[in-house]
Amino acid sequence: MHKDPLVIAGRAYQSRLLVGTGKYKDFAETRAAVDAAGAEIITVALRRVNLGQDRDAPNLLEALPPDQFTILPNTAGCYTAEDAVRTCRLARELGDWKLVKLEVIGDPQTLYPDMRQTYEAAKTLVADGFEVMVYSMDDPVACKAFAEMGCVAVMPLAAPIGSGLGIRNPYNLRIILEQATVPILVDAGVGTASDVAVAMELGCDGVLLNTAIAAAKDPILMAEAMRLGVDAGRKAFLAGRMPRKLYASASSPLEGTFFE
Repeated sequence: MHKDPLVIAGRAYQSRLLVGTGKYKDFAETRAAVDAAGAEIITVALRRVNLGQDRDAPNLLEALPPDQFTILPNTAGCYTAEDAVRTCRLARELGDWKLVKLEVIGDPQTLYPDMRQTYEAAKTLVADGFEVMVYSMDDPVACKAFAEMGCVAVMPLAAPIGSGLGIRNPYNLRIILEQATVPILVDAGVGTASDVAVAMELGCDGVLLNTAIAAAKDPILMAEAMRLGVDAGRKAFLAGRMPRKLYASASSPLEGTFFE
């Protein structure tokens, strides 16, 4: 798999599993889960986690040093384009981060993105020199527009954030993948390793998740399962699935054998 890197904004990564940092009991458990997942890109909610904004509080970067991981600040908790753009600019001032994950929420119950606000924020951030990975509905038209705008990756949801429902609309994902010009990563709604494998078998370039690991009874073991799910799904995609058939086909055909 080391000859099959995930390339985002010109940088190559060996892992196709991106993880978040919320809902763990402490930073030590967060680090252990990240290590078990084998993740190289770690997304952080800038409005909820201390990355140095408070010098007197524990800093996540002590557990996940930027020289070992790509820190991906995100705009979780933002409900307007203005708030999201302000949060990304704070990230740039705080850590010189220009690779950001953009999400602008439109509804507090479903946490579905507000696509109009997301589009406005993405347009502003791209023009401002940010490398934007954008959280989107699984809408092929919207995903294509984000790529054409200059976003470096598009991340359609599998299901509502934190729901664990798995991939609700694989057919839309297939359309999004067919027209993709930038990496497509499933973001949100993944519940277990088989969901991850399905996303990768469809041809997604990666998966970003958080709650499915952090809310597991054993987060570290689930992180390892997610890593294996990504690897298995990616290898199955590259290998090529056998055609589906309506009728049986013997596993050990007799034609051409000495029994004939």
